[in-house]
Amino acid sequence: MAALLTRIGWIGAGIAFGGAVIQGALYDVDGGHRAVIFDQFRGVSEIVRPEGTHFMIPVVQRPIIYDVRSQPRNIPVTTPSKDLQNVNITLRILYRPEVKSLPWIFKNYGTDYAERVLPSIGHEILKAVVAQHDAAELITQREIVSMKCREALNSRARDFHIILDDISITHLTFGHEFTHAVELKQVAQQEAERARFLVERAEQEKIANIIRAEGDSKAAKLISNALQEHGTGLIELRKIEAAKDIAGTLSRSRNVAYLPGGKNLLLNMNV
Repeated sequence: MAALLTRIGWIGAGIAFGGAVIQGALYDVDGGHRAVIFDQFRGVSEIVRPEGTHFMIPVVQRPIIYDVRSQPRNIPVTTPSKDLQNVNITLRILYRPEVKSLPWIFKNYGTDYAERVLPSIGHEILKAVVAQHDAAELITQREIVSMKCREALNSRARDFHIILDDISITHLTFGHEFTHAVELKQVAQQEAERARFLVERAEQEKIANIIRAEGDSKAAKLISNALQEHGTGLIELRKIEAAKDIAGTLSRSRNVAYLPGGKNLLLNMNV
């Protein structure tokens, strides 16, 4: 009986050990990931394992899991422009490894390939592109600058078997001195525009005064000629018109109960 129990115990231990061995020989590759196998005797396998559960030899082999989905990364750089203005520029990229080249990436750069490669080539490309443009062009031709960065970075990233899905400039500023100079220039331009407006307004007022004076002179001349030809008739007519206006104004006033007559209302027309 004791021997039987001992045998059963050994069998149970063997089953448990076998289960542990089997469990240790299996590994999972999640969605959006790929695996590369490192063998203690043969090195890195050239076969890339897809998603799912796979078998390996415990102790001898171990899986290296890579995330092959697009991941964001910002690359900030401070570099001089063509006209020697300090430019603070940040490039945002979406990157992922080339799946079939994962064994090569692991052999040369390990799992932190992005940290080893992207900052160096990003700085190289940004400095080269920014040095081709002056500060004004970096502002007005931002799309062209972004396109040049995209083309150059894609070319360099392919050398390291990295795919760039998107590249864009998210931040672009200049040094304090340049920013201050731009502000002063804007203020000076506004002052110049204001001065030009004042000069133009003064010119227009001058022209208007000349035209007004010429009109008054012609009117005075016409009145003088009329007085010479027709006597005081024109003056009498103006008095009548003025009296009519005064009478109309008084008639509409609430504080006037009656309209005075005689010479006062008609402005001494008989004189």
